[in-house]
Amino acid sequence: MTQTIGRDAGAARLGAAGAAVTVATTLSNALAYLVPVLGARRLDPADLGALATVLALGAIAAVPGFGLQIAVAVHRARRGPTPTARLALLTAGVTAGVTVAAAPLLTVLLRLPVALTLLLAATTFATVLAGRWLGELQGDQRFLRLSAGMTVLALGRYGGLIVGLALGAGPVIALLLATVTGLLVLPLLARLARTARPGPSAAPEDGLRPTHVMTACGATLAMLTISYADLLLARQLLSADGSGAYAVGAVLTKGALWAPQVVTLLALPRLAQGDRRARALGLAVILACGAVLVGAAALGGELAFRLAGGADYLHLAGEAPLFAATGALYAVVFMLVNDRVASGARFPAAPLWVATAGLAGAAVLVAPRTVEGILTCALGAAALTAAVMAWLALRPRDPADTGSGPLAPDPAPRA
Repeated sequence: MTQTIGRDAGAARLGAAGAAVTVATTLSNALAYLVPVLGARRLDPADLGALATVLALGAIAAVPGFGLQIAVAVHRARRGPTPTARLALLTAGVTAGVTVAAAPLLTVLLRLPVALTLLLAATTFATVLAGRWLGELQGDQRFLRLSAGMTVLALGRYGGLIVGLALGAGPVIALLLATVTGLLVLPLLARLARTARPGPSAAPEDGLRPTHVMTACGATLAMLTISYADLLLARQLLSADGSGAYAVGAVLTKGALWAPQVVTLLALPRLAQGDRRARALGLAVILACGAVLVGAAALGGELAFRLAGGADYLHLAGEAPLFAATGALYAVVFMLVNDRVASGARFPAAPLWVATAGLAGAAVLVAPRTVEGILTCALGAAALTAAVMAWLALRPRDPADTGSGPLAPDPAPRA
């Protein structure tokens, strides 16, 4: 009886945490969406293009921040509290430094004002550094505070932009305000992550190292690359109308991909502790979510395309379940890649890079230059990658694969 009550209470807490993180994620996405909407109404086409380009560069530059968060969360869940300030500052500083070094090239190639590229470095520093505290909260499974931290970061990252655009400021002033708000929220994140009674610290030899962050960054970059590869190929290989139609369909792909990501976020600390039940349960929830979304796309394909792009794209309604299935399969892949990172695999994202190369080769050399042709390649790549990652997850562990990896498990239980 007591065990049943404990399980029920644990499930209730996990459900509340999942709901809170989902709300925080939704709010973050809504704020990110509001920026281009306001920009389209407040800026002329030239300024809007410059701002959109800088935001895209910012999304790429933020990858080390996600990698830092994953590495800190995995390490903290497995080893306990460990100093992260120095490595976090190093990661943020190197990322910002690379951005500054690339500023002259970006200014020339992308026709951007120098001020925008320099401000991009400052905002990148703040965004990447925030990954430290989000990772600590995630690793400690303090998910309600994590949801608060995600909300604070989103307000800092996009709040200044929204205020600046709403007041009629240009891209430079708006990004300057975003830089200020992004830096101002960092002390709030540090306060959220502070623990009243910190647990035992990890031994020095078990400390977080740059290789941990590099592995997680590489995995994050691979996940983003493969999930956007089909869209880039469509832009390159199809006509303007065809690439636009594919972009509308890709909205369904991204929806099916990102809808269940809260499951991966909640499961990561358990995966780091080798909890196979958490992995199985997480995969079951992601598969169920994917099945519902694919079914909804099959039944309401016309409505989905009408909402995503308008009546001009209703001729693609029959492809709606294929777009959704591609995203649903990538959601499974993302869960399994995080599991590989958490288990200390040497090259957790290697299958994704191979699949990306295969997708590009098939689209360029074999597939017809149509929306259906690119989509078939993307769906095939997603299915094969999910199958390979599932095989890697379910096969017996090879000590050569994980024994000396950057986040390798403890050789023996810790006292």
